[in-house]
Amino acid sequence: MISTHPVPDTVALNDAKDRIEIIDQTLLPGRTEILFLETAEEIYDAIKRLRVRGAPAIGVTAAFALYLLMKKSGAADHAGFAEELDRQAAYLNASRPTAVNLSWALQRMKRCAQTALEAETPTGKAKNNTDGFSRLRTHVLEAMLREATAIRDEDINACRSIGEYGLSLIHDGDGILTHCNAGRLATVRYGTATAPIYRGHEKGLHLHVYCDETRPLLQGARLTALELSEAGIETTLLCDNMSSALMKAGKIREIFVGCDRVAANGDTANKIGTSAVAILAKHYHIPFYVCAPLTTLDPGTPDGSKIVIEERDATEVTDLWYKNRMAPDNEHFTVYNPAFDVTDHKLITAIVTPVGILRAPYEESISAALSRH
Repeated sequence: MISTHPVPDTVALNDAKDRIEIIDQTLLPGRTEILFLETAEEIYDAIKRLRVRGAPAIGVTAAFALYLLMKKSGAADHAGFAEELDRQAAYLNASRPTAVNLSWALQRMKRCAQTALEAETPTGKAKNNTDGFSRLRTHVLEAMLREATAIRDEDINACRSIGEYGLSLIHDGDGILTHCNAGRLATVRYGTATAPIYRGHEKGLHLHVYCDETRPLLQGARLTALELSEAGIETTLLCDNMSSALMKAGKIREIFVGCDRVAANGDTANKIGTSAVAILAKHYHIPFYVCAPLTTLDPGTPDGSKIVIEERDATEVTDLWYKNRMAPDNEHFTVYNPAFDVTDHKLITAIVTPVGILRAPYEESISAALSRH
């Protein structure tokens, strides 16, 4: 169900706590519509089809989703509730494999629910008692709602902090290049890679942002260029293959990108094309900064070669933005359409996090950052 009534955040749980409300990003910039999500299938589809996207926003959506689905659960006892919790989390986790925030949020919500389940049934008496389980269910759902709300609030605060630390890396008059969308539409409110830009704009700095269009889904053209220009920030759009010419012309002072996963050694997975930008930045001696909430740091993945890269439908390349198919259609023709690529840590100048700016050696700085969380 669709409404044109605006909500302040990219992802929100409505006041009645019975549906999730998201900005349908597949319709931007032409239409701004709010999509209401109530079922597991609707939520899965919204994540899979990029109606909601960006690692932080996906994580918040997943947290609210697991609470909402368990609130609607018809489980009659402790065992049934625990079984459905596992099933719903596994189903949602399969929607997109690369963004670590999705699995992180689901695991955190599961731990919260499981802790609440066991804390209230130390002797097991409520597990097979209808009245006892009803009280237990209420307690668990209250705990899950608090946890999901905390995940949302932590995202907002993390983005605000990234903005403050990243602001120290930019100067009045700078030209800044971005790739994909790591703005407010990728998070609940402020964005990651754009947070320093917004903070600089608020402080009166004159900044000029250059947005890669970001083929094949055009998140830079449809989303980043839209939100920055509407905020009053001078914005220029370019095709992805134009960034080298722009850097050579001296128009770019810094590059800020987001990411969907940071491996323990500092390798990062971000939207396809990011690694090419990083290689060019290295050639032209331009600082390349990755902005990441702590939830995107994944110490369990040793390096970028272990990150699973999602491959998407061929029609995103051949058909999506064209009136007629813009590619061959025969048995000898195929399409390569990975959603992400991995940027080697040696190409990254620094990783901007809510607890500070991390620099090489990243194994040490990432470990230290996580230990302070």
